[in-house]
Amino acid sequence: MNVVYADPSGNVFDHPDYEALGRSADQIVELLEEELIPLPEGATLVSLPHTRAVGINTETGEMEVLPGEYAAVGALLPQGFTRLMLPGYVKTDKEEKFPLFGYTAVVWKDGAFYVAAEQCDDPEPWNPRNCDPDELEVSVEKLRARYPENRLYEHLSKCALEYECLTASNTFLNRWEGAVPVSFSCNAGCFGCISEQPDDSGFPAPQTRMNFKPQAKELAEVMLEHLKTPDSIISFGQGCEGEPSTQAKLIIEAMREVRSRTDMGYININTNAGLSDHIRGIVDAGLDLMRVSTISALDDHYNAYYKPRGYTLANVEKSLKYATSKGVITSINYLIFPGVTDREEEVEAMIEFVRRTGLRLIQMRNLNIDPESYLNLIPKAQGDILGMKQMLEIYREELPDVVIGSYTHIPAFFDRAQRA
Repeated sequence: MNVVYADPSGNVFDHPDYEALGRSADQIVELLEEELIPLPEGATLVSLPHTRAVGINTETGEMEVLPGEYAAVGALLPQGFTRLMLPGYVKTDKEEKFPLFGYTAVVWKDGAFYVAAEQCDDPEPWNPRNCDPDELEVSVEKLRARYPENRLYEHLSKCALEYECLTASNTFLNRWEGAVPVSFSCNAGCFGCISEQPDDSGFPAPQTRMNFKPQAKELAEVMLEHLKTPDSIISFGQGCEGEPSTQAKLIIEAMREVRSRTDMGYININTNAGLSDHIRGIVDAGLDLMRVSTISALDDHYNAYYKPRGYTLANVEKSLKYATSKGVITSINYLIFPGVTDREEEVEAMIEFVRRTGLRLIQMRNLNIDPESYLNLIPKAQGDILGMKQMLEIYREELPDVVIGSYTHIPAFFDRAQRA
């Protein structure tokens, strides 16, 4: 398997004299054949700024930086695929930070690109090619004309057309999981927040956070417009907003209005679940699905990344237990990173967390972050590094009733998964 690199103009090549390497946390390691799959449809190759590609010199057997100004290359994976290894690289300037993406090791093998990844879910619903730009533009214009006073549609049109957010696009296309952002504030200070970063963070947020408080009427209009099929999902808590449960009163009012008019589809919230009392009220108003964002089931790691304000990981667990007890299908949006998520202590703690809370689904989501910045932030490893592929195998063995996936699913999916 050959190293893949980019020249200063961004052209991508493979080097036949160097064997590709990957990274697990801060360790450069060999890639195994069993870790590689063909480059998925919808994946994007990108050069890593301020880096040099590294590989094993096939003649000497030594690890070397490739001669010349050749940058390392990574792949950005579509939904449905879990990253097993970071690209092999060294930084030319350690002060420079990568843009907030999830970079995956990519190699050239048997005349094609391969990536260090595993498919954990059906990628088809979230394949970008399923979103026709012309159809989307027409649908945006149609709904904005129908609801000219609704600021949410105005906000979501930018998310759909400019940021190419598929969840926002679904809102206009009336399919699958759609978005209904509600909050401009947050009770956490996530290190890798994609909608708001401190001025001195070193990496700008790739999206703009919503800057207004919507009315319950605006929420209800978007929800009712989307919840028109049995399989439709409308979700609070998007990348363009803060923590939705900070607006619990507004959410509850809108949910009650919607459920007084239709029982179609499913209402979901993507949340950090730290405000347990707020979550309780939202659950009691008729919530169907809840996805909780987490990076760890260990307090020191969780706190270092999320910087929670006024809540703890114990509050998160309390919220999940309550939602599960009320029949809500709960899952975690698990932000994963090779060499960290697969630490022995992380895996053991997460297995117990899942068992205690009654989770039905672990959504493996590749963490978008600058690796060095993240590793400098969190606690050091205490036990062995198991490897991402072995980690996935352990979860499937230890948690046979829990689905390992990539995105939110409707209840019927879990029935099919159990029969399979």
